[in-house]
Amino acid sequence: MLSKSHIKLIKSLSQKKFRQQEQLFVVEGIKGIKEFLNSSFKLHMLFSTESIFDAETILISDKELLKISSLKSPNRAVAVFNIPKKKNIESSGLIVALDDVRDPGNLGTIIRLCDWFGIKNLVCSNATVDCYNSKVVQATMGSLARIDIQYVDLQAYLDVYENDIFGTFMDGKNIYTETLPENGIIVMGNEANGISEAIEKRVTNKLSIPRFGDLKATESLNVATATAIVLSEFKRN
Repeated sequence: MLSKSHIKLIKSLSQKKFRQQEQLFVVEGIKGIKEFLNSSFKLHMLFSTESIFDAETILISDKELLKISSLKSPNRAVAVFNIPKKKNIESSGLIVALDDVRDPGNLGTIIRLCDWFGIKNLVCSNATVDCYNSKVVQATMGSLARIDIQYVDLQAYLDVYENDIFGTFMDGKNIYTETLPENGIIVMGNEANGISEAIEKRVTNKLSIPRFGDLKATESLNVATATAIVLSEFKRN
């Protein structure tokens, strides 16, 4: 049965400090939960209104589900998983690095893009939104289970990285005419300010996504949209 301690724990995990303290995070919805159950993530506990999972499940009522869900229309199940221990970041292949991306929807979409384009490692600055934020988890639609994500001092990490470091800038080289490598870091910047000055100094190759509209009045692209274009071009090359 659903206890008061269960409700208290799950509700507390909506805050980053308690996720870090407990090393737990919440996944909602049948599809997302099944993605994590089929991954290396360790299940802590699972609540569902139906017996539909191949895992130990605490059966609850629809009314009880509403008490622990953060969604207006809960999708039959809520699960709590352990946050995995920090791993070493692989230096080979393409790596996406995020410089203070703050919007949960953008991060969730970028994680899905990494999954789609076969990017295994995502490196985030410490100021980037927490990938275990419930809105991020929902936006990834299960892709979070397949991407290794690390939070680091991004300046220090780039200082010791030995391959090319790419970044998107308005005055960069046209990405559609460049020959792009199979190894390197692609830095994507903050929604409002782009790549910070400190990180820009560490970028070795500046790229731009050209505007084709007649007026060219749009100032910038959404960071997730820009990430999709950049990853597509790297993979196409």
